[in-house]
Amino acid sequence: MSADRASLDLAQRLETLESRIAHQEHWLDTLDEAVATQERRLTRLERINDLMQEKLREQQRALQEGDATAPGPLDEVPPHY
Repeated sequence: MSADRASLDLAQRLETLESRIAHQEHWLDTLDEAVATQERRLTRLERINDLMQEKLREQQRALQEGDATAPGPLDEVPPHY
């Protein structure tokens, strides 16, 4: 009977370990998918950030060019003329 009891205990422990491994594999798959989703989102946000920075640089250049070609206060005719 002692051998049967030891065998039963080992079988129960093995089943518990298998259950834990299955649970951990499930969570590992879930975390892996979450990381992959975050990576795709980060890549998309970095692309958007790059585009926005480029647009900002273009607007700054346009403003600087506009300032250079716009008449300054010394170029304007006073209102009484």
